[in-house]
Amino acid sequence: MTDSNDPKAASGSVHRAPNPGAVAAVFTLLFLASLVPVTLLAGDTHFPSPLQAPGEVVAYFRGDVGARVRLCAFLQFSAAIPLGVLSATLVSRLRFHGSSAAGPSIAWFGGLAASTAMALSALIQWSLALPGIADDAALTRGLHFMIFAVGGPGTTVPLGLLVAGISVPALVMGLLPRWLAVSGLALAAVGELSALSLVVPGALFLIPLTRFPGFVWLIVAGFLLPRARRGEVPPAGITDRRPADRGVQGGAGDLSPTPG
Repeated sequence: MTDSNDPKAASGSVHRAPNPGAVAAVFTLLFLASLVPVTLLAGDTHFPSPLQAPGEVVAYFRGDVGARVRLCAFLQFSAAIPLGVLSATLVSRLRFHGSSAAGPSIAWFGGLAASTAMALSALIQWSLALPGIADDAALTRGLHFMIFAVGGPGTTVPLGLLVAGISVPALVMGLLPRWLAVSGLALAAVGELSALSLVVPGALFLIPLTRFPGFVWLIVAGFLLPRARRGEVPPAGITDRRPADRGVQGGAGDLSPTPG
């Protein structure tokens, strides 16, 4: 939040919004914290991969892991909220700087879709960890695949759109360092390619290759995206007139003929 006594804020030259870098850091910390309960750090087994044998997946959820998996789901669902806030804030800041291209709209769509997919994946995971669900092996396998489909490429593909939608206008307008904007475009390409994991199991590595560098990119971009305009922008509804235009308005010093 900006200080109401700040002359820059009062003149409208400073973007009034949460710090996107801080919001991205909160989102990242919540997501990373969600991984702890389901890794070897908190038990003898880790959350199963979709490539593991069906018997291993069912055995995992039939074990004493319900509370840990539900905690993981809670933290991931919590992380989806700041991701949505972050997307709205970044898009708002680009528009504040005058971007009228499609980039901010693409970023908004990608961020909203990624946040929704992450929340949905967490809720499916929570459901799978409820007592008695794992008694049905087929249901367990189906829900397990849904977790990875929605939380994997279902999240990383739109996350790539979020990063691309920020990178392109930031690069064109010079709002971010060139190296950061270009790396964002490369990261976005990896995110789109992560969709291949749905048909090529060997492409699963593209999901973490998008997710974790993407978290770092969003934090850095959030802190570096300028909060203040580089120059004054006329208030909404007021447009600049060229000197020739001012002459026909009948103002002082106007030498053009007037009727009557």
